[in-house]
Amino acid sequence: MLCLFLRDRNGAAAIEFAALAIPFFLLTFAILESCISLTAGQIVSNSADEIARQFRTGQLRPDPKDTNNQKLAEKIRTMVCSNLEIMVSKGCPGLEMDLRTFTNFTDAANLRTRLTADRDLDTSDFAIKPGGPEERNILRIYYKWPVITDFMRASMSNIKGGYILQTGTAIWQNEPFQPLAAG
Repeated sequence: MLCLFLRDRNGAAAIEFAALAIPFFLLTFAILESCISLTAGQIVSNSADEIARQFRTGQLRPDPKDTNNQKLAEKIRTMVCSNLEIMVSKGCPGLEMDLRTFTNFTDAANLRTRLTADRDLDTSDFAIKPGGPEERNILRIYYKWPVITDFMRASMSNIKGGYILQTGTAIWQNEPFQPLAAG
């Protein structure tokens, strides 16, 4: 009786599939999740370069009447979101930006991304303060990309809430364009 049971091959394919299906689907979801996340990161990086080019040439400048650069911040947000809108929710929740002026490139290059104690992005000193003609600037764009696959979240996320922090950074010196006159 036992010999007949051991020689019977009915259902062997189902058992083999069950044994291989879990690793196969884990690998498939990991590849898809990684590819989508890397694409989003590249879009964020390209957005930073595109915006920096417009600041560098003087095409994008703050309005002298807008003292806290609120309109400029919204314009930058709109530019980044227009690039990301194919992949993220409307309004780009999780988007953070920081634009500053530095006296030299070394200080700008030494600026580090800080995380809070609970592994969230520290935005306490973020501002939109671009420099004028021939000044050095740094633009940092951050997007909190959600890990979509539940069972991948713990292993792929690098900040609080199961997100991957996507970063785009550009450092440049503005060309000698004419500043906008206040009035």
